[in-house]
Amino acid sequence: MREHEIELRVRYDEVDAMGLVHHSNYLRYFEIGRTELLRASGGCYRDMEAAGQWVVVVHVDCRYRKPARYDDVITVRTRIEKVTVGKIVHAYEITCNDEKLVTASVTLVVIDKQGSPQRVPEELLKLYG
Repeated sequence: MREHEIELRVRYDEVDAMGLVHHSNYLRYFEIGRTELLRASGGCYRDMEAAGQWVVVVHVDCRYRKPARYDDVITVRTRIEKVTVGKIVHAYEITCNDEKLVTASVTLVVIDKQGSPQRVPEELLKLYG
């Protein structure tokens, strides 16, 4: 599977004093989208970690267009943009009522317990290929 969509409701603890989602929380939404895309594809981060492989963020490019607000239902669309033997790039779009709020690109690499970069596991290449 190369694309996934999930709806989330903005919680009170995710907004600032103006009732707008704090910018840092969009990274959490991306993480939820990325995890659910992997799960829907048949993969599991827990299994990768048990095998000594961790997926870490090395680059984020995020464009904020409009804010989400407390109690909004937002849609997080996560798409595999690019997979190579060395990295995975996800593209994101967050909308509310079909209005685009945020777009982003996040680059990930796989590391071992010592923090050394590893090849993207064959299982992920197959899932996202």
